Amino acid sequence: MKRVLIVGAGKGGSALLEILHNTEKMTIAGIIDTNPNAKGLKIAADYGIPTSTSLDEWVTEDLDIIVEATGEENVLEQLLEKRGRKTVVIPGSVASIISELMEEKESLLERLKLQTNNQELILNNIHDGMIVVNDQEIVQFVNKSAERIVGIAKEHFSGQDIKHVIADTRLPHVLRSRRKEVNQRLILENGKKVITTRIPIINDEGQVVGAFSVFKDNTEVMNLAEENTDLKEIKTSLEAIIQSSDEAISVVDENGIGIMINPAYTRITGLRETDIIGKPATADISEGESMHMKVLQTRRAVRGVRMKVGPARKDVLVNVAPVIVDGKMKGSVGVLHDVSEIQTLTSELKRARQIIRNLEAKYTFDDIIGSSTEMQIALEQAKVGAKTPATVLLRGESGTGKELFAHAIHNESDRKHNKFIRVNCAAIAENILESELFGYEEGAFTGAKQGGKKGLFEEANMGSIFLDEIGELSHRMQAKLLRVLQEGEIIRVGGTSPIAIDVRVITATNINLEKAIMNQTFREDLYYRLNRLPIYIPSLKERIEDLPELIDYLIQKINQDYGRNMKSIDEEAAAYLKNYHWSGNVRELENIIGRAMIYMDMSEEVIRKKHIPNLMSFAGTSQSLKPGTANQTLQNAMEQYEKQYITDVLNEHDNNKTRAAKALNISIRNLYYKIEKHNLA
Repeated sequence: MKRVLIVGAGKGGSALLEILHNTEKMTIAGIIDTNPNAKGLKIAADYGIPTSTSLDEWVTEDLDIIVEATGEENVLEQLLEKRGRKTVVIPGSVASIISELMEEKESLLERLKLQTNNQELILNNIHDGMIVVNDQEIVQFVNKSAERIVGIAKEHFSGQDIKHVIADTRLPHVLRSRRKEVNQRLILENGKKVITTRIPIINDEGQVVGAFSVFKDNTEVMNLAEENTDLKEIKTSLEAIIQSSDEAISVVDENGIGIMINPAYTRITGLRETDIIGKPATADISEGESMHMKVLQTRRAVRGVRMKVGPARKDVLVNVAPVIVDGKMKGSVGVLHDVSEIQTLTSELKRARQIIRNLEAKYTFDDIIGSSTEMQIALEQAKVGAKTPATVLLRGESGTGKELFAHAIHNESDRKHNKFIRVNCAAIAENILESELFGYEEGAFTGAKQGGKKGLFEEANMGSIFLDEIGELSHRMQAKLLRVLQEGEIIRVGGTSPIAIDVRVITATNINLEKAIMNQTFREDLYYRLNRLPIYIPSLKERIEDLPELIDYLIQKINQDYGRNMKSIDEEAAAYLKNYHWSGNVRELENIIGRAMIYMDMSEEVIRKKHIPNLMSFAGTSQSLKPGTANQTLQNAMEQYEKQYITDVLNEHDNNKTRAAKALNISIRNLYYKIEKHNLA
């Protein structure tokens, strides 16, 4: 360790003293100055370093370095004369430079501190709220406006997981997606409505180090906009939209007199404003009754009514809705759709639905109909389960709505913004099912895609996957599924490295798993993993009191699907349906209501018993096959016998479709076709 003597305790010497005192490779032997009140002498005394006002007694042979910090040439000359042979003397100019550098450092630190304080002052005084989180979703900064808008003090923000402070926050999603979200609406837990922009923070190396959200309180503005329901102001604000819309729109007042049409309406019907405005609502109709007048009388919207309009008798579908302000009828709005355009749009919609079907859940708990005690118990269990990450096992007969529950559980969970993947385990061959569920590596088998392929478990990462007909899995697939549930990872076909996943698993079956375990067709360890949160969905005959509510819902649903305008079902028909045993459950009920509505006249609005097919033909009982019990054709008798025989075989094999198909000596695909054909459970 080098011994250093500092000569001069002024500005330069003091700076050198501070620097050398903090280094481990040098030790300060002492500091000398003729002025006993010099600054450096006081600092040295505080540090316990020897001081002196005399030069002679300190310049000895054991010194390695002498720093001349006085800047006086005669002092430097004396040091050079008196130094030891191995002692190095450093002139005062070096000390002066070091002193200047230290002053510049202190100045820069002060400026940086002032700049930081100014930035924080600015952020705290802007009107918009701001929250910053790191890559672990922990709050790092929150300004005063954010405290005011959210209604939570800063000390309850800082260092907290953002989800614990704002439950519906999307900042974690922005961290994962690395994409900004601009001008998004959000309703806070205190009821305030905000418009927020969320942006990821990415460093120069392309790594996400955090995210921030800037938001403003729009509660008052939005509330005022919602309260502004004056018809004249609505007409003024909507007129530009109506005129530029590609939808054919017509508007009438409360007396059924035309007050507005748009160019698209003229294009479809061939009628101009002079033909409609100021004229009765029937002026444009070539065939059919005025839906405007019907809506004004009933105060209820109509959808999908077919009619002919204009001089060219254009075939259109009409949707009409009432305009009601403060409980008073102010008119109605009609939208016409060209049937030829609808056919094109329908094909596009089918393709879109197929895509959506594999990406997201469509239904919520509000879509599940039933107020019976049995159904309410199942709903409560499902709602509790949705709030946990536990595996759910949905049990119940075919057609009871197990898939509907799976959709609703996903949509009620904190994974609702991520993918919802559905898989029917019985409808896919085992060799294909494995690669579909777990994916495969490049070259895993003949025909494998270059680069491999993600499996459905990977696609559903951070979301949910619904495995229907779980009881149909082979023992090998059951073992692979057990690994997913236990370890939270999968291995692709042909791969060796495990891939970690975070997936909510929802399963469903209509077979007796306990009996399957006894028959050694289902693994007991997998059963305990799946049965952590079992939910039994009652059959329709167990909740027959829900039948009227279900019928009303199905009528409205089928009205939209088939473009009908049915209102209700009469008491005799309802009683007739209530006495049926409904082996196919809600799916069978929808089939019966749909068949009844298809064959009804367009002008009929109430389903009567005469419209309902003979339910005995759906029962499939062996009694109906006895000679003389029914007046039916040979074809009908054969179909009823086939239906009953397939039912018996399925029951014998506990609804295991793979074993039933082998017993019937038909393919599994053919069995599924016959099950659908006969509406079998």
